[in-house]
Amino acid sequence: MIFQKAALAAALAAVVMATGCASGGKPVAAPVVAAVADNPQVLLLGEVHDNAEGHKLRYELLRRRVEAGWRPAIVMEQFDRENQDALTQAQKGCLDAQCVIRVVGGPRWDWQLYYPVIQLALTYQLPLVAANLSRADASRVVRDGVRATFDPKSIQDYHLDQPLPADIRSAQQQEIVVGHCNMLPEMMVGGMVDAQVARDIWMAKIVREQRPRDVVLIAGNGHVRKDIGVARWINQTAPTLTVRSIGFIENGDNGGRYDSVQTVAPQQRSDPCKQVKAK
Repeated sequence: MIFQKAALAAALAAVVMATGCASGGKPVAAPVVAAVADNPQVLLLGEVHDNAEGHKLRYELLRRRVEAGWRPAIVMEQFDRENQDALTQAQKGCLDAQCVIRVVGGPRWDWQLYYPVIQLALTYQLPLVAANLSRADASRVVRDGVRATFDPKSIQDYHLDQPLPADIRSAQQQEIVVGHCNMLPEMMVGGMVDAQVARDIWMAKIVREQRPRDVVLIAGNGHVRKDIGVARWINQTAPTLTVRSIGFIENGDNGGRYDSVQTVAPQQRSDPCKQVKAK
């Protein structure tokens, strides 16, 4: 029994790296892909990681804005932040997105879904910026808390010397528990909440570091949420930036999580909880 619980905990810990970001929403009256003129300083574009239709719609939104003259930096959850030097060199030396993926891409993502965005960045010479925590950094946060990967100034800027806001911790906890089939051992929940929040704060911090250039963030729907995600953290420090969040969602209720949503057909996939529940 002890071995089985340990195995389950290990399996769920691995799953959180790939599944902790998705969130739902509901359609709005006007399709967001039609808007190209109102470019904010920061545009947060979500995803359900494996939904191919959502990736296509998001790419078209971004392509239209870039072809109309917008030149943002593209910050991506899919690249770990300590690989920024390698990503910068790949962007300078590679002729196509497949080369960038070969040089910098890791095993956790279906990179062909991100090929068009990376190619767009190469074609228009838009900086690609790595924003995610590595597995090693995420493990440090799970063990030592949200502050573990931040310098003293960032701890002060984002008030990490104080408890996390109760609404953020509560909502993140709910998302993580439900996202892990309600099978996550209770002792793991707090650390996974800390890791998710640390990712959000790092993305917010890296987005702000691109100023005065405008920024697009490519990340899971959970990260681009206004209420508990990156958008919540971006304006913790001055100056205030204009931020717009768009969720690309399969079903559910927006509930104020995003400024607008684009609803996409659910991706065909096996029940992610079936294998866990069978154990």
